[in-house]
Amino acid sequence: MRQAERGDLTQGSIGRGMLLFALPFLGSSLIQQLYNTVDLIFVGRLLGTDAAAAVGAGSLLITLVLGFFTGMSVGVSVSVSHAYGAGNQKELHDLIHCAAGLALAASALLILFGIFLTPAVLRLMNTPEDIMELAVAYIRIYFLSMLPMVFYNIGSGILRAFGNSRSPMNYQLIGGIANVAGNAFFLCVLHMGVEGVALASLVSQMMAAVFTVGHLMKPDSECRLRIRDIALKKQVCGRILKIGIPAAIQSMVITLSNLIVQAQINSLGIVSIAAFTDYFKVENFVYLPIMAFGQANTTFCGQNYGAGKWQRMRKGTGVSILMGILVTVTVSTLLLTHGYGVFSLFSQNAEVIELGIRIAQVTFPFYFIYVFLEGFSGALRGTGKTMGPMAVILVNMCGIRMLSLWFLMRHYHSAEGVAGIYPITWMTTAVCLGVMYWRQNKKWKLEIG
Repeated sequence: MRQAERGDLTQGSIGRGMLLFALPFLGSSLIQQLYNTVDLIFVGRLLGTDAAAAVGAGSLLITLVLGFFTGMSVGVSVSVSHAYGAGNQKELHDLIHCAAGLALAASALLILFGIFLTPAVLRLMNTPEDIMELAVAYIRIYFLSMLPMVFYNIGSGILRAFGNSRSPMNYQLIGGIANVAGNAFFLCVLHMGVEGVALASLVSQMMAAVFTVGHLMKPDSECRLRIRDIALKKQVCGRILKIGIPAAIQSMVITLSNLIVQAQINSLGIVSIAAFTDYFKVENFVYLPIMAFGQANTTFCGQNYGAGKWQRMRKGTGVSILMGILVTVTVSTLLLTHGYGVFSLFSQNAEVIELGIRIAQVTFPFYFIYVFLEGFSGALRGTGKTMGPMAVILVNMCGIRMLSLWFLMRHYHSAEGVAGIYPITWMTTAVCLGVMYWRQNKKWKLEIG
């Protein structure tokens, strides 16, 4: 698999290896963003502003729950990349099968959460009563897709830890095509509402998960998954959870702070909810490339840490940050200069479009700062250092972000005021993680250099 799938990032050109790994990961993320965008286009154009607001009002709740298990998948991916870099086959086998067991348990909990607790959580988020029924219906059906979604995320995390980012992209593409077809069928043929959008997501996630798990079960795969070997071994689970729990908490804290922000957005009215829903979709075209290079750096540093190559880790982090800045500045500029055309894809409401553009004008000029945040945290995560980044996120995304929100909403009670909290906390978080990375880099030099 090393040669066949070119997964070994411990040798060869750093820039080329980083780019070849990051591009399929970016492609996979963009495909997912594309069919999420298709969801919103179908909703905005066929179902109207209330339906779009209902989908947007609950989207961060979904992200919060998924964030925990996305963090857990970081624990799986980092642990697998260490074992892969060190060439430890038995450890690889145990990690893969323990991860599958965790995925099964996690999915069951997620589905129960979505069914029983959704109404109460939406009320805590100040969701307007006008759209409450639609939001509850959408989220409850959407949560049924958590089983395939968790399996896809953990399975693709295993494949990427082996340096294979192309296969997850291909499987995400299959799911994306199924999502577009599902939206067309459920909305245009059966004339369903937001429930049809959620069902289309369920179908697409099932397709992506089936192909991902099928790949892992191939007899000739170095990361082969055998159903009979799935087990929750205490020591192996402990290794995954040691890295995964802090990463999961970190991910949840970011989303939890965004849930509090969403409550403020909801208090501004349906136009602001719809505008931020559109903005978050557009924003992903800036964020996803940054995430791709950050994930590439996590896997890159994980493999090289396992192989004991400190200098290569340090250079790889610099390359990932440089590439991320170039892409971010380019994409942000294009989106700002073509703002009306981009936002009009999601809404026919001129007020919503105008407000979405004003929100982007507050945040996009500063988005390059986020590249440093992802680059430094990616390097730290790749070596299993997740407690420090978690503490930084808690202080900045929970403490400083909430203080910023209180101040800005008191003096600038508007959507632009809400948007202002993001550049502020990107900067403070990036500075803290930069200091942490610089100090840890010295320790790595002594430890493995």
